[in-house]
Amino acid sequence: MPTAKHRKILVDILSLPTAPFAEHMVLDHIRSFCAKRKNVTLKADRVGNLLVRVRQGNRRVARPICITAHLDHPGFVSDRMIKPGTLRAFWRGGVLPEYFVGTGVRFWVEGKWVRGVIQSIRTKTSDGRKQVETADIEVSKKADIPSRSIGMWNLPEPAIRGQRIYARGCDDIAGAASMLCCIDELVRKRQSCDAYFLFTRAEEVGFIGAIDAARSGTIPSKCIVVAMETSAELPSAKMGDGPILRVGDKATVFSPSVTAHCEAIAQQLAKKNKRFKFQRKLMDGGACEGTAYCLLGIEATGMCLALGNYHNMDKSRGKIASEYVNLQDFDQVVDWFVELARGSIPYKPANQPMRKRIDGLAKTYRSLLRASAKGPR
Repeated sequence: MPTAKHRKILVDILSLPTAPFAEHMVLDHIRSFCAKRKNVTLKADRVGNLLVRVRQGNRRVARPICITAHLDHPGFVSDRMIKPGTLRAFWRGGVLPEYFVGTGVRFWVEGKWVRGVIQSIRTKTSDGRKQVETADIEVSKKADIPSRSIGMWNLPEPAIRGQRIYARGCDDIAGAASMLCCIDELVRKRQSCDAYFLFTRAEEVGFIGAIDAARSGTIPSKCIVVAMETSAELPSAKMGDGPILRVGDKATVFSPSVTAHCEAIAQQLAKKNKRFKFQRKLMDGGACEGTAYCLLGIEATGMCLALGNYHNMDKSRGKIASEYVNLQDFDQVVDWFVELARGSIPYKPANQPMRKRIDGLAKTYRSLLRASAKGPR
């Protein structure tokens, strides 16, 4: 169930500046959040990903869950002032070039925002697509924006309107917020559990933090992984219809047994809570960290919230706008994570319900199948 505390957790983290390779403010926020809670340990790996473990009570889980989300959102990192009133900045992330020139931006400098407007861009062609590399931005002639300052679109602070929350970047900060809410629920209610939460860096330029986490052993080998995302709403996957069990993405399908495990947990939760609902979908609008984990030999699946204005592109109006997700979907994915963390159903490396059904069908029709093999007599 939603709580005022969970809304605050969500709004607080959505308010922070972030961009690929410049996630330090969100990382510091998570460190502070975890330090205030018992039975929570945290460590950074060699590239700055954060692995959080919640272990309390007597429950021992042979294959604990590791839920992951990335902490960057497409954005700018300042390079230098090329002349008074003009800043050059690097762009990192997937937004179409036509959305840039004339659009407002803001840079976080010494605890406040400095605003500007994009004058021009430089692009490159990669994989047959034109991508923005740098932007020249008009700012106040008195402005002095240091190198490596974080820049985002000049959009309002997070705001709740009805059943939606709008923010400069829900992708994937809302996913990270759902993990923090899960940690808060586990600790506050003293749920017996042993679970991991991995917060990764630089996803928007190609899963860079996740790749290193998989290769360096940051993710404990005993874990199964759920890559949490926000993913562009599809006609077959609507916001408000529940969080989505993501069987695959644009690049691949995920580990069937982990997907089946998450579905079994959701079905159990739905029996206890008649308001809980979820979707099982192929979300092929883009690729996510689940692909990286699977290709690097980790048993993994994905979950997501349906997202509006993916990467801030309001395609109906052709302009930059706030992203948004459904709050009911958010609350329900938190409930789902709590049950996964508790490990109330042991993970088995096969889809046991489907295997049981297949074995039953084979037994029922074996004799008829063999008898009819030679055709009619």
